[in-house]
Amino acid sequence: MTITAALVLFSVTWFMVFFCVLPLRFKSQAQAGEVEPGTPRSAPSEAMIKPKAKLTTLITIVIFVVLYLLITSGRWGIADLDVFGLWANRY
Repeated sequence: MTITAALVLFSVTWFMVFFCVLPLRFKSQAQAGEVEPGTPRSAPSEAMIKPKAKLTTLITIVIFVVLYLLITSGRWGIADLDVFGLWANRY
């Protein structure tokens, strides 16, 4: 795996995990009872982006290591993922 491929894999995984972590411990301004003028009632009262980014990074590192080891092990290849036989004539 090249460095570029590893960075792309890490970035895509990080953003996927981040979008899963964002709703955790969410409390809207309406639930908190403090709606700021000019913002929707469904806006977060406290975003907590920094702790969520740290949690995302920790989870992503674990997932990335597992994916990296699976990809670089050489045990599985594109032929193993070809369920419908579309790539059979390309080798």
